[in-house]
Amino acid sequence: MTTSNSVHVSVLGLGAMGSALASALVKAGYATTVWNRSPGKAEDLVAQGAEAAATAGDAVRAGGLVIACLLDHASVHEVLDPLSDDLAGRTLINVTTTSPAQSRELAAWAARAGVAYLDGGIMAVPPMIGRPGSSILYSGSAEVFHQYKPLLDLWGTSTYFGEDAGLASLYDLALLAGMYVMYAGFLHGAAMVAPAGVTAGEFAAMATPWLTAMTGGFEGFAAVIDGGDYTVEGQQSLEFSDLGDLLAASSDQGISTEVVDMVQRLIRRQIDAGHGEEGFARIFESIRHANS
Repeated sequence: MTTSNSVHVSVLGLGAMGSALASALVKAGYATTVWNRSPGKAEDLVAQGAEAAATAGDAVRAGGLVIACLLDHASVHEVLDPLSDDLAGRTLINVTTTSPAQSRELAAWAARAGVAYLDGGIMAVPPMIGRPGSSILYSGSAEVFHQYKPLLDLWGTSTYFGEDAGLASLYDLALLAGMYVMYAGFLHGAAMVAPAGVTAGEFAAMATPWLTAMTGGFEGFAAVIDGGDYTVEGQQSLEFSDLGDLLAASSDQGISTEVVDMVQRLIRRQIDAGHGEEGFARIFESIRHANS
């Protein structure tokens, strides 16, 4: 263990992620108190050097900095509402997954209670915490972010998006949207080739380098969208991007077409509006404006 740091940290919530965050703090020499609603989850952390609190109140009172990593927005209020007096004058960093509106609501609640508040969105899975590739997005109090940045950097690359407490959550969920749709596309492809006797592993070996290369197109799409001109030369047109053949092949393989149907609907909406010769990036308008 490194030399102990001066701030005493309390971590509320010891699921896989909360435990990973607390473990990183203990290993870095921070005095760390941990609490979990159900008993037994603190044992490994206590063995590492953490102190277990019998109640959430005991944990909050033990530290000047409180980290909340709970199930959801409702659970944050359930745990912390009765402790608003104890939290007053302390700092709360909430890394529970919440919507932007919920993050803003929690920031307002914290302000009324006299609590300095920072909201965080974790772009990592628990084993990644403290390792290359882990990233955590923050918004809310700039003072809290800069004061505790050395601590936050123990968990992963720390990026601050400003005083609006909802921005970290907005970025978090927007990035997850891209991830889940990409995963669904991969799984659709794996399902397409499965009837031909191709294993998912064999398909992954082909898909990984292909999809990795295709992410290089993001910047080009972004430039077109930000420029607002979907007629720029060099783009693949919407008419050329029509997914009719892909849908037919999927049906012939006897699999669901739901994933591809979604993209085809976005394409057809723009074609039907007279934009068929414009670039594929124009489906951004179908997404951004529900009736466009």
